[in-house]
Amino acid sequence: MTEKNKEMEVQKQEEIQADGTERLHERATFIPRSDIYETEETFVVTMDMPGVLEKDIDVTLEKNILTIQALSCHDAPENYGLAFAEFQVGNYERSFRLNDKIDNQRIEAVYADGVLKLTLPKAEEAKARKITVNSK
Repeated sequence: MTEKNKEMEVQKQEEIQADGTERLHERATFIPRSDIYETEETFVVTMDMPGVLEKDIDVTLEKNILTIQALSCHDAPENYGLAFAEFQVGNYERSFRLNDKIDNQRIEAVYADGVLKLTLPKAEEAKARKITVNSK
């Protein structure tokens, strides 16, 4: 997606820094890595959120801010102890500012295999359309 066609403002940091608000969890909160694809009809946002259960994902839209929050659950299997860890446990949070070119009433979210896929349909007036050229 080119800069001039950019439809959403995206946070760029890896880990959400303390902003003076209190968090309910002592874990770190991460901004999940995301890809945004554009088709003629929609924008599709995919986010990696390993270790999350579908029931622990919260997607909200308020005042054109689409917010995704998820609680991860990385419990060691019973009778096992962690010998080595490269993955840091934490929760996920990310927000996108949407403009009027998105049909807010038809946004869909699907979670499978550690990836959240959001489909944001374009509003009718934002879709590209063919204009017929007539001759005189």
